[in-house]
Amino acid sequence: MVANKQDSHRILIIGGGSAGITVAASLRRHSDGKKLDITIIDPAKRHYYQPAFTIVGGGCYKFDNTYRSMNSLIPKGAKLISEGASAIDPENNQVTLSNGDKLDYDYLVVCPGLILDWDGIPGLKETIGKNGVCTNYSPDYTEYTWECIQSLTSGSKAFFTQAPLPFKCPGAPQKIAYLAADHLKSKGILESCELHFATPGPGMFGVPYFAKLLGPVADKYGIQKDFHHKLIKIDGEAKKATFEVIDGDAKGEVKELDFDMIHVTPHQKTPDFLHGSPVCNDAGYVEVHKNSMQHVKYPNIFGLGDACDTPNSKTAAAVRKQSPTVVQNIKNLIDGKPIEETYLGYGSCPLTTAKGKVIMAEFIYGGKVTPTLPFLVPPNKQSWIGWMTKIIGLPMLYWYFMLKGYEKFLEPDLDWDSGEE
Repeated sequence: MVANKQDSHRILIIGGGSAGITVAASLRRHSDGKKLDITIIDPAKRHYYQPAFTIVGGGCYKFDNTYRSMNSLIPKGAKLISEGASAIDPENNQVTLSNGDKLDYDYLVVCPGLILDWDGIPGLKETIGKNGVCTNYSPDYTEYTWECIQSLTSGSKAFFTQAPLPFKCPGAPQKIAYLAADHLKSKGILESCELHFATPGPGMFGVPYFAKLLGPVADKYGIQKDFHHKLIKIDGEAKKATFEVIDGDAKGEVKELDFDMIHVTPHQKTPDFLHGSPVCNDAGYVEVHKNSMQHVKYPNIFGLGDACDTPNSKTAAAVRKQSPTVVQNIKNLIDGKPIEETYLGYGSCPLTTAKGKVIMAEFIYGGKVTPTLPFLVPPNKQSWIGWMTKIIGLPMLYWYFMLKGYEKFLEPDLDWDSGEE
């Protein structure tokens, strides 16, 4: 039973990542005098600014600047329970914790993010972090990526692989390829090296406008574009990677290739407690309306972030636009007002094409390009202003505004005309 307006409203948030902290902070900041009992559950001790992992791996950012303690980020007036969730009972408005405790809620926000499936690629778990096998998707290994790039010499062969969707930050696998190529270029050995970008997909990027821009970037560096190539096995000690061609004329072909370095995007999935949960689809993703972020069956449950089934790009920028929708709709439910459908699928990916250059990719559902500051950071240009935004502006926005619950940021231009048909 949802609490009456005069009661203290018990709001439970599963996940203390960018989504959970932002929603909690915004609810506290914009409670309008409402009595909100907000509890975040998350076992993590550290909170990471994950968008910086790529530039750490590219030798352009200090790892120590990517994290803060979880306790330091919990909004005043909210509570943190350092446990994980093990089950959701939406019929009885209850969540079971990993220690067996049960918590009741009036409103539930599900945003636990994705976890890395190290077993998704045979051999990866055994060799990650050594033998030239690295990834920027884990804080445990992102510094090793830079070590691997620095160790490349004339004649080296490097692969940069992309996992099957869905996974976090779909642009990240090629961003590190460009940073590595730019480093090799600065050393004067790029032309003697062999670089591959291997993706199961049919192109460079899911939004055609930006895919057209990124192909020439890869070509300029001499990066071979291996489309429809899925990494299916890795042998770190032998330094061999096995790929399957999953589409096209060579569909079904299996290739075992030598490497000196390989940056791997691990397969990713939702946490185990969501698989088989009544709030999720068969793949374990929380089923919500793509514009309101409200659960399709349980009206007092909302989801946002990477663990939702919404068809947007899984980025922190998406969370920044989803969270105001979630917060406003929780307030609307409390006040008996209609649900609003205000999230339009916004996502952003600052594509690092070199040290000092970024293509700022911003878009909404349907791949429509929606730049925020096109006069300063044109979406069709490699920009040094975009680079400064990536390494300075966006981290400041994240730590000091987004996670503090400030909702009013510069808005993307939804009416911007790309000039394309």
